[in-house]
Amino acid sequence: MFLTRIGFGSKVIITGDASQKDLMPGTRSGLDVAVKVLQKIEGIAFCTLTSRDVVRHPLVQKIVKAYENYERKEAAARPERREPDARLRFAGRRRQGRSGR
Repeated sequence: MFLTRIGFGSKVIITGDASQKDLMPGTRSGLDVAVKVLQKIEGIAFCTLTSRDVVRHPLVQKIVKAYENYERKEAAARPERREPDARLRFAGRRRQGRSGR
């Protein structure tokens, strides 16, 4: 992970859009994980933009707002799912491979 390679006097800026993911169902986003892991560390800041920050065509602002509303409703409708730790999933696969199953 490149974040562990930050040198003195360096500044790192990561950009990403949490609403634009192309991942298989059940796959965790590295961006989402980074936000959860790093959000309380002093010296690290996050800037979350919304439809009010769109400075393009007014129709784009409406589109972004519509997707924000959709995501909010979807999140409220589904129970929060905790995924098993990646190390446990990997260890389970490794054991299965060694036993020949």
